[in-house]
Amino acid sequence: MLLLQTMQNFDPDIAREFGGDAFESGFLGVPLVDMTSLWTLLLRFAFHFLVCWVIVRCFYYPKSRRNDYYFTFMLFAVTIFLLIIQMDNMKMAISFALGLFAIFGMIRYRTETLKVREMTYLFIIIGISIINGLALTVSYIELLVTNALFIISIWLFESNILASRRTDTKIILYDKIENAKHGREDELIADLKERTGLDITEVEIGHIDFLRDVAFVKVTYKPFSKTQNTINNITKLKDFQ
Repeated sequence: MLLLQTMQNFDPDIAREFGGDAFESGFLGVPLVDMTSLWTLLLRFAFHFLVCWVIVRCFYYPKSRRNDYYFTFMLFAVTIFLLIIQMDNMKMAISFALGLFAIFGMIRYRTETLKVREMTYLFIIIGISIINGLALTVSYIELLVTNALFIISIWLFESNILASRRTDTKIILYDKIENAKHGREDELIADLKERTGLDITEVEIGHIDFLRDVAFVKVTYKPFSKTQNTINNITKLKDFQ
């Protein structure tokens, strides 16, 4: 009875004025199709997806080669964008701050702790998703420039134009204990370069075991490849994944 009365009082002109291009018939006061909102959603989603894909595929993935993080970052981008754009009419100024803390509280997965680089890219993806999902009243040109600034900034730092040349560190269990003495750093570096073939620039001596005549040595070197080594600091078989 209530539904029949609602349909009888339905005025297409008023609905068109306040609902854009929504299909005239609806259910319980909700339009079945709103073409303006639908095309806006698809256009903004395609733009947002392209931006996130460029960042993840062109900047993050070539160095890490981690398909699992590739999968995670892209689905984070899709999920957060769609969540925010569908909730744009709600007042979430405080909830956004609380939600971000909640998201980062969940990031430390049971199997692996996110490293600094992965955490940075995840924060970028979350930030871009929030910006693209909330900027409903911002012009398309301003939104395009904002996303372009993200891409340009990442490119500048990943290409080392604004940063020094990338270095990596590696933990080595060293057996020539005599070279671990203070004042023999040059002999230590020379021996490590000869035995590893790495372009070593700095060494640090850690734990020394005189019973086995070994020492843990942390070496800093210039990598030959742009691909990031994800197991450089693993020293125990149980930590290998």
